[in-house]
Amino acid sequence: MTTTIVRVILAPRERQVVEGLADGSTLADVARNLKIREGTATGYLQLAKRKLHGVSDNAAALAVAYATQAITRPELLDTRAIDLPREQRDLVPLIARGMTATQMVPELKQSVDIIRRHGRELQKSLRATNRAHVVTRAWQYQVLTADRVIACLS
Repeated sequence: MTTTIVRVILAPRERQVVEGLADGSTLADVARNLKIREGTATGYLQLAKRKLHGVSDNAAALAVAYATQAITRPELLDTRAIDLPREQRDLVPLIARGMTATQMVPELKQSVDIIRRHGRELQKSLRATNRAHVVTRAWQYQVLTADRVIACLS
């Protein structure tokens, strides 16, 4: 059974701010690139997050934005170019849900230190600069898909 989700429509500036985070940029960098104040960018991001099923984390906002086609999906890359161990692969949907390492402990049944180490290794494996960028890179390598994100929202 495939679950569908209604496409989310973001205002132009909301979309620009969310898309600006996709390459691993900080919100300050996004604001500078858009020639707006960081506080203004924060406001647009908060509005976007409300529309994106009320997520609170930047990584989760990107995941939902990709899944609902609220922003342009990144170009897919050859899945054979990346080989993620199960420990790293297991983190991807949890990061996409906006979970912290501490929140992942009960689900993964591992210590927070081990989860953080796997998170750093995942970031390095995907050549990502932060958690939001992990979502983009995981999407590009098809480790994260719309169906997986939508399943998390249901």
